[in-house]
Amino acid sequence: MGPQRMFGMTPWVRRLIVANLVVFLLQVTLFVSPGFLATLGFAPLYAFRQPWTFLTYMFVHANLLHLAFNLLALYAFGPEVEERMGGGAFLRYYVLCGLGGAALSLVLGWSFGRLNPVVGASAAVYGVLLAFAWAAPDHPIYVFLLPAPIAAKWLVTFIVAISLVLALLPTSDGVAHLAHLGGFATGFLYLKVADWRLGRAERNLRRRSEPSVLVHPGRAARASGAPKPPRRVERDPAQAEIDRVLDKISARGIESLTPAERRFLAEMSRKMRDHT
Repeated sequence: MGPQRMFGMTPWVRRLIVANLVVFLLQVTLFVSPGFLATLGFAPLYAFRQPWTFLTYMFVHANLLHLAFNLLALYAFGPEVEERMGGGAFLRYYVLCGLGGAALSLVLGWSFGRLNPVVGASAAVYGVLLAFAWAAPDHPIYVFLLPAPIAAKWLVTFIVAISLVLALLPTSDGVAHLAHLGGFATGFLYLKVADWRLGRAERNLRRRSEPSVLVHPGRAARASGAPKPPRRVERDPAQAEIDRVLDKISARGIESLTPAERRFLAEMSRKMRDHT
């Protein structure tokens, strides 16, 4: 268990779980009127009259089972994703996936006639599940009633396929499948762009680090035949860290980088690009 975890939860996973529990407790005790869901739930028909619902719908749930499913998935997969992304990036990703679920429900809801209010953290949580499988596609996931674990990538593929099929069916089962697909789609775009930017930063640093590796102290002296002994030169700490990070990528893959190493890679690439 990492040093940031408490009861198996990382900071933002813990805060999100607590926030959802508090809102649900208020929902079933003080605010039992249907107007509570109508005010905080996302309704495509009234989305622009109630713009706050693009965010608040993620914290209200239809019933206890709905809440339990989302929080169990967040508890199981969220800590690994937060540790990999870092707290701030994880929260942004979570919220963006939730917003993406609302946006797709708004855009396609009219086409499919799915204009019922949308509630729940499913879109954001499905984005977290995608990020988990993105980083560890072959990680075994134990699913209740299945005799053997399945790889995370196949679990995500199955869930996306089921959501897509149910979203296309003419009858509605009351589940916001379009929101689920919006969470997946937003998460996919976010992760794809993040990997592309990180890969570009790696290539940029490798290209600009080559001269420092190829040019060896004393080469010019040896080429001229002068009997000067090689002089020890102190390495630049930043360059040494760049070399360490690049060596780690070569040995274990870019997905092995910590959030701090990812930020360092991007920052060094930006500084080198601005310098030139």
